[in-house]
Amino acid sequence: MKYSIGEFASILGITADTLRLYEKHDIVRPMKDHHNNYRYFDDLDARNLLSSRWYRSMQIPLQDVAELINDAPSEQVVESIAAAQLQLEAEIRRSTMLLNKINEIHKELKVISHSFYKCRIKQLPGIYRIQQTNKNHLLQKDCLKRTVQAWMELLPFTFYSFRIENTESIYGSAELDYSWGLALLEEDQEKLEVGLNESVEYLQPATCISSVIATSCEEYIERSAFQFMLDYAEEHRYAITGDIIGKILFTERRSGTNKTYLEINIPI
Repeated sequence: MKYSIGEFASILGITADTLRLYEKHDIVRPMKDHHNNYRYFDDLDARNLLSSRWYRSMQIPLQDVAELINDAPSEQVVESIAAAQLQLEAEIRRSTMLLNKINEIHKELKVISHSFYKCRIKQLPGIYRIQQTNKNHLLQKDCLKRTVQAWMELLPFTFYSFRIENTESIYGSAELDYSWGLALLEEDQEKLEVGLNESVEYLQPATCISSVIATSCEEYIERSAFQFMLDYAEEHRYAITGDIIGKILFTERRSGTNKTYLEINIPI
């Protein structure tokens, strides 16, 4: 029996545009009436289309579906379904990791008030990091570009961090020597199997004095912003044992003003 494109689409519960797409991929082959240029579909087209929709429901790409419909031994069908299975398992794994990371971020931000300008002792895990700035000025290095592009795709597992070096002069009057850059927890690097190269630096796990402060986006990082933490270290006779590490938690925008919340970690 012959069906017009409208009838055929309606019977099979699809749109005419979808039917045209499947025709383009040679999954269905309507007969053309050269008198009026109408296209007519038959029952074999219905079988092919329903089979192709079954393959597509398993997220097999349409181009691959066309091959399975037109010329594929049983082994190729099995291999295509196995590939779709592996792809879905990888997506579920990534989505599960993403959900866990979002839960972790949400939990951290919910209790931010407990750390706001308050000092506490925290175990900081190992961190991989790329330096993208000198103070607030972006570095123009070709070797960084590929890594930055790859790590941007890893958000929110990666996060924007700063590092204050030369902390032996932290109590002096000299301008702080710091940089910004994307960072990745060591445990997330292992889970995501992220490759490392010479542009990536490693920060050892450390016991830190930790706190959260608020600052303007336009401000440079200044000693006065975390002086209370240095006072805490001095009061408790803690010696600073390494570079100060921090990260952006989030930026609040209200009534035309921006306030960025930073976590600061001073190793002791």
